Amino acid sequence: MSASRTRDLGVGFFVFLGLAAIAYLSLWVGGIGDTPGGLKLYATFDQVADLKPRAPVDISGVKVGQVVAVALDENYRARVELDVDPKLQLPIDSSASIVTSGLLGDRYIQIELGAEEEYLADGEELSYTESAIVLERLIGKVVHNFNADKDDKKESDAEDATK
Repeated sequence: MSASRTRDLGVGFFVFLGLAAIAYLSLWVGGIGDTPGGLKLYATFDQVADLKPRAPVDISGVKVGQVVAVALDENYRARVELDVDPKLQLPIDSSASIVTSGLLGDRYIQIELGAEEEYLADGEELSYTESAIVLERLIGKVVHNFNADKDDKKESDAEDATK
């Protein structure tokens, strides 16, 4: 009986360790507890183009926080709540842009530092923002302009032929 109990205790211990490892990895991959927990800032954009909560916020390519929430404000513009490292001192004239990693990658917020000597406080708004560029709209404009130029050329050629 003693050998069976020892074996059962060992198996139980390893099962417990396995479940604990799975729980830890699930929380780590899910990003629970991955927030800097500091300075809350807000930025308002005309177009966020699929910016999602937990998207990175970076300065000069270094992650300094994440997007907490994206919602509409009273003027139907996208208001983004950012949670950044509380040790940062961001000048009040800093700007936030929504950029894409790569050509078709995920969107994230990039902060460009300003030059003022006053700093943003918790709960303040980044005044200068640049909305996301939507690739589909850009391609649509290029195609539309190309077709418009082609039509203008046809009209011009037709006018020249009648002269």
